[in-house]
Amino acid sequence: MKIQKMAPEDWPDVERIYLQGIKTGNATFEQESSGWEEWDKTHREDCRLVAKIDGDIVGWAALSDISDRCVYAGVSEVSIYVDPNYQGKGIGSRLMEKLITESESAGIWTLQAGIFPENRASIRLHKKHGFREFGTREKLGKLDGEWRDVVLLERRSLVVGTD
Repeated sequence: MKIQKMAPEDWPDVERIYLQGIKTGNATFEQESSGWEEWDKTHREDCRLVAKIDGDIVGWAALSDISDRCVYAGVSEVSIYVDPNYQGKGIGSRLMEKLITESESAGIWTLQAGIFPENRASIRLHKKHGFREFGTREKLGKLDGEWRDVVLLERRSLVVGTD
């Protein structure tokens, strides 16, 4: 498996995996892909990764800035998705390791994630990589007419923003 920078031409596979996540009902409140242009605008260019096996994209990870206010310049939200046919094989873990390294190189001091409590595998993945659970937002939004809670997790860098 190779972890490498995401390129614009990777978008069809990234979107395919994202749509698979949407279908589960436990990955995001989104109901459809916003398309490349919107996705490109809302995700940092310096922290976009794909995982490839035999040249095929089997997972991806990216960061979104949480605000354009300067005081939050080092705080980003994690998106990480793995093709269902490849889950449980360590791909998410490898993506997360590399994403943390890339984020610290980019000066990010806090990574955060909001995950549905039913998505236990994602919560475990984040905790394995130093994220701590600090709360649950109850009935944050409706998905398919049902109120959903969101577990909040964050990871502070051990090297960025420690001064």
